[in-house]
Amino acid sequence: MIVELARQAVKMAMVQGAAAAECTAVEGDEFSVTVRMGEVESIKESGARGTGIRVLVNKNAGSSYTSDLSEQGIHAMVTRALELARVTTADPHAGMPEPDELGKLNGSLDLYHADIATLKAEEKVDLARRAEKAALDADPRITNSDGGSFGSHTSLHAFANSLGFEGEYRTSSCSLSAVPVAREGESMERDYWYTAARSFARLESPEQIGRIAAERVLRRLNPRKVPTCKVPVVFEHRAARSLVGHVYEAVHGESVYRKASFLAGKLGQQVASENVTIVDDSTIPGLFGTSPFDDEGVPSRRTVVVERGVLRSYLLNTYTGRKLGMKTTGNASRGLSGNIGIGHGNLYLENGHATNADLFAAAGSGLYVTELIGHGFNAVTGDYSIGATGLWIENGALAYPVSEVTIAANLRDMLMGIQLVAGDLEFRGSVASPSILIREMTVSGQ
Repeated sequence: MIVELARQAVKMAMVQGAAAAECTAVEGDEFSVTVRMGEVESIKESGARGTGIRVLVNKNAGSSYTSDLSEQGIHAMVTRALELARVTTADPHAGMPEPDELGKLNGSLDLYHADIATLKAEEKVDLARRAEKAALDADPRITNSDGGSFGSHTSLHAFANSLGFEGEYRTSSCSLSAVPVAREGESMERDYWYTAARSFARLESPEQIGRIAAERVLRRLNPRKVPTCKVPVVFEHRAARSLVGHVYEAVHGESVYRKASFLAGKLGQQVASENVTIVDDSTIPGLFGTSPFDDEGVPSRRTVVVERGVLRSYLLNTYTGRKLGMKTTGNASRGLSGNIGIGHGNLYLENGHATNADLFAAAGSGLYVTELIGHGFNAVTGDYSIGATGLWIENGALAYPVSEVTIAANLRDMLMGIQLVAGDLEFRGSVASPSILIREMTVSGQ
């Protein structure tokens, strides 16, 4: 059991003079295959094990990691971490959580399913091939493909510290996608669709993935350019989740205490429209951001970040909480090496009650964004400018495809301008959002 490795590493560090220690250990297996035009283009299968330790000598921290899990390898890792701690600068905020903050959720969180581990390689290849074929067969205008892909992953994660906490949990995940390319005259477009789940049995069928990917790419053919204008913008749920991700950047504890966020110092203030409630929840069974405890041994929890437009909480680990005079929110995250960072659980904007038709009707004339291109967000100022493709809305209905445009505003104004929220929230990852209507943005075209 890898939790025993973590326990022994912590014990070894304490014997060698650490004031405190914590250790993460992981093992896992990964598989991925891409099929293009019916032929296997790439295939990968790998396994890995490793452990990392963080030690404190007074208020000096040091960390190290290794994939050598022999007694000698663990001893060398611990020794390196202690050596580093003795030459680093003391930090008065360094340390582990308080003992009464430690713990873990009990019971099954539906994180592991054996059907992924027992799926044969030939079956995985066939799933990718079927998804691509379904897209290619959907319409004669789909003449090429960037591939059908299947991926799976299983892992075991363990953590122990010198305060007596130890725990472990196993996870599994898999995904299936298709990326067709369509052509009509001089117009050539690509799009994709995918499914992801903790269990193979919960994946959508390859045929459905191919069909939806085909529908999405066909509606992008023969796009038009639009003149630069200020109009309402509807974000499809796949695109809207990126805005939730930008809010995460702004409520990230490190950005807040460094005053590198436009939301620093805004707790208790209205920062979005009353239609907006954003939640970080690591306790929802079966989802990708769920775990029984964070990477400091603090129990996972549900944190309301924005409630009806009011900023209620930042996302913090122990260190950033102390820097801000607050408590951890159970969002500590780390790999095997380096200091502890901050991660989110299942971060999402709550469902509204509108339909997509309601959003289009309220927009009247504007842009329906189905894909964003590049990264153009500044968490310090809130400035937002990014390439987009989608469909033009005319008289409350989708009219024609649009490409080569840039949408711009400030995220402050975008959040305050969320006029309607749809009820189509779905989790295809750990960040999710329903479709939303923003009252006005600048669309830069011709």
